[in-house]
Amino acid sequence: MDEAKLSALREKFGGDNERRIYKREWAAVADRLIDPNGTRTAPFAGVSTFLDTPYRAIDWSAPDFSGLDVALLGVPMDLGVTNRNGSRFGPRAVRTIERVGPYNHVLDVMPAKDVSVADVGDVPFRTRYDLIQCHEDITAAAKVILAAGVMPIFVGGDHSISLATLRAVGAGRPVGMIHIDAHCDTAGPFDGNKFHHGGPFRQAVLDGVLDPERTIQIGIRGSSEFLWEFSYESGMTVIHAEEIDPIGIDAVIDKARAVVGDGPTYISFDIDSLDPAFAPGTGTPEIGGLSTREALAILRGLTGIDMVAGDVVEVAPQYDATTNTAHAGAQMLFELVSLAALVLRSR
Repeated sequence: MDEAKLSALREKFGGDNERRIYKREWAAVADRLIDPNGTRTAPFAGVSTFLDTPYRAIDWSAPDFSGLDVALLGVPMDLGVTNRNGSRFGPRAVRTIERVGPYNHVLDVMPAKDVSVADVGDVPFRTRYDLIQCHEDITAAAKVILAAGVMPIFVGGDHSISLATLRAVGAGRPVGMIHIDAHCDTAGPFDGNKFHHGGPFRQAVLDGVLDPERTIQIGIRGSSEFLWEFSYESGMTVIHAEEIDPIGIDAVIDKARAVVGDGPTYISFDIDSLDPAFAPGTGTPEIGGLSTREALAILRGLTGIDMVAGDVVEVAPQYDATTNTAHAGAQMLFELVSLAALVLRSR
């Protein structure tokens, strides 16, 4: 090694300068995370919350969301599953992941520092047995958060919860949606019930809370294509998983942005959009899905859309021996919170 270069590096980064960060943007990040003693809060210490955000205990009889910009709400309910259950444990599994964020270097945002974000616990369900009543409770909780002027991001739970959340988010005017999933989830009734996790977006359109012509579904694959007639008939845009390589991720992002336009948009991320190699812990895994890198690229490409709410669903930890699925879910949640922070910061 060149002695002069080594000497210069020692002078700049050695001795009293060992902890110094010279690049202004990175120094600003460090100043917000590292205390004067050169340490930061241990990620494995304390009570587990979503993305290590502060916990805000809510008295749902007299809820107080003052000072919050974004509320992360657990929805531990999986009464709508058609295959393997267990996503009721999804919020708890995602909360245990300790190595996500707090700085998003791609979007250059520290969401939990740039806006006020808190984990507000779980939906206060009146029963664990009645799917319809659980949906009512989810909608009621979402409406309370929205009425306080706070953006809600939900962590499920099975995908049927999205019907309940959209009934709150889309009340008054239908919203558009970017939906990343292996399945379109626009099927009709199963076993006499139309409120399962394979049909929330059909019902959301029929309820007048979701605009199908401003809805795009990305990553669709598997053996259930015959169930998704409603997506095409209603005017949704569907991008199958096998189409992504030929057209490229950038084209997918451009199409998503064009479909939702400038209007209010909901982002729904089903963890089974990822290939089971990356996310085996889910109820309806489908071979041939997105990689985590592709999913991150899509989400990060959505910067600037008018995001009004979102969700991450279908993490089922009992099929997740390595915790990879929960880790992926936490990372996708972080990306949604990052997008939310950028939207709120620009207002």
